[in-house]
Amino acid sequence: MTQMTHARRHPAFRPVQIVAHRGASEDAPEHTLAAYRKAIEDGADALECDVRLTADGHLVCVHDRRVNRTSNGRGAVSALELADLAALDFGSWKTRESVRARGEEPDWEHRPEDREATSVLTLERLLELVADAGRRVELAIETKHPTRWAGQVEERLLMLLKRFGLDAPPSPEESQVRVMSFSARSLHRVRAASPTLPTVYLMQFVSPRLRDGRLPAGVRVAGPSIRIVRNQPAYVERWKAAGHRVHVWTVNEPEDVDLCVDLGVDAIITNRPRAVLRRLGR
Repeated sequence: MTQMTHARRHPAFRPVQIVAHRGASEDAPEHTLAAYRKAIEDGADALECDVRLTADGHLVCVHDRRVNRTSNGRGAVSALELADLAALDFGSWKTRESVRARGEEPDWEHRPEDREATSVLTLERLLELVADAGRRVELAIETKHPTRWAGQVEERLLMLLKRFGLDAPPSPEESQVRVMSFSARSLHRVRAASPTLPTVYLMQFVSPRLRDGRLPAGVRVAGPSIRIVRNQPAYVERWKAAGHRVHVWTVNEPEDVDLCVDLGVDAIITNRPRAVLRRLGR
């Protein structure tokens, strides 16, 4: 993989925010405490996580509907209780060899004895990590859909954010948390309950009704994939002209970082926060 060694300048009036996708997930197992600790150490401005609801009502940070890919267990998150998930190993699949295969030296190592670092991560624990970071670290939380717990995910999420005093910021611009989803309905539920909590509409493709720069009602941040941005960079200009911000996922290659900066996007979501920060001269 191409190394990011070229410092690139970006507009001083609004630095591009670097968001660690599932933590520093290219170096450490995604959605684990180890990955998020490393992202904070690497200097990420924000952390991205996916949340799913367990059978007994806990929000956990797991991307896939099933745990098969990222743990030594099997089954759907929604059918398992937190205790079932806590018994699994979410770290051993990510080996030092997989990092070395990229021609890099790993600075993370799976240690079976460090259970907390590679156990299932609850959103509550991640919020505690952010609160104790020693600096402002924002959090981009994606609700996963479809789900058997439709509506309950958003309800539990807002309840948990309220416990941390993050559910009702004075304004979207001052919020430390934003909620993202491919589901406009999910974002509508969030906005109805907490109007000042910013929302991001994620897109794998741009539907015809949104090609003029519009977003679903009340949403102020577009979340296109890097594929959309590569193929149709004019969409970024349209969203910006409509007064929206643009957060692009998942941006890992140097040329894609440069493209996003040149287009004036507001946030880059990446598996490689340290490398991207270096690319930007930070």
